[in-house]
Amino acid sequence: MPETKFSALPDDAKYSTLSSALAVGDDEPDRNLALELVRVTEAAAIAGGHWVGFGDKNKADGAAVDAMRSFLHTVHFNGVVVIGEGEKDEAPMLFNGERVGDGTGPEVDVAVDPIDGTRLTALGINNALAVLAVAERGTMFDPSAVFYMEKLVTGPEAADMVDLRLPVKQNLHLIAKAKGVKVNQLNVMVLDRDRHKPLVEEIRAAGARTRFIMDGDVAGAIAAARSNTGVDALMGIGGTPEGIVAACAIKALGGVIQGRLWPTSDEEKQKALDAGHDLDRVLSTNDLVTSDNCYFAATGITDGDLLRGVRYTKDRVVTQSIVMRSKSGTVRFVDAEHHANKWESYARR
Repeated sequence: MPETKFSALPDDAKYSTLSSALAVGDDEPDRNLALELVRVTEAAAIAGGHWVGFGDKNKADGAAVDAMRSFLHTVHFNGVVVIGEGEKDEAPMLFNGERVGDGTGPEVDVAVDPIDGTRLTALGINNALAVLAVAERGTMFDPSAVFYMEKLVTGPEAADMVDLRLPVKQNLHLIAKAKGVKVNQLNVMVLDRDRHKPLVEEIRAAGARTRFIMDGDVAGAIAAARSNTGVDALMGIGGTPEGIVAACAIKALGGVIQGRLWPTSDEEKQKALDAGHDLDRVLSTNDLVTSDNCYFAATGITDGDLLRGVRYTKDRVVTQSIVMRSKSGTVRFVDAEHHANKWESYARR
């Protein structure tokens, strides 16, 4: 057989090229960060999951916080917690300004919620998640002045059409038109709170249906932005920190989150004004997170619309997670099995 000859490639030839839209610099978080973040939310979910159904939300949250903090310090970044957990309900917390990560690599903002849905966890109710979001340093909105905001979330079809300043009925008609359905086919997710009674009346008067959630509007916002979830929009007043965390996910999913700060007292209103906030301003997804290179990771604690909860067997712990990267628009689901004896230190005592 005659010898096969290959022509030499020029020195500057490339076997593949990466789109400049996906490329990152040495000082930016890269795609490898995604799976590191999943390890963190898995740890928090496994630790908090031991307390599902035992009625003590603070012990569940404390266990998840300890696990999340421990694993965060192994991640290759120089992070600062800008959205900490626990300020609203005086639970254990990863505090604002706390430095996390191994101190090397890119400088990033970190938003944490070791358990989004502590009451759900304590009562064994669906949709509790361990949640973590990361973006380039200085790109997350500072929510410290006001803990709540009015929100509107919907998917990519109507993202450029809706406006929080419009009447509820008009927004619902715009969403229905964009999705090519009738208004009475829309499902609107709303936190089950007394403050939402007028909103619920407006939604129903417009002809749409409501779907209540007890807590956990991060999961609700993601459901509203994703396709084929049976949820077309999320409306109502929820946590400002949760809105910013959700914005990191929506950056990857497409869709939109709009928010308007909602002070609960004259004191909080004055605090917001002193901080320079315009309380009439509608904040867009890009206002809540200005970076185009951010990450969102979540692991199910209890079963829910988005993820399965933690499963414990004799020798295995099984988790399901989701991780998203906005720069590439990639959404991954991660099913994992863990050796139970490796996680004994996080078991409920």
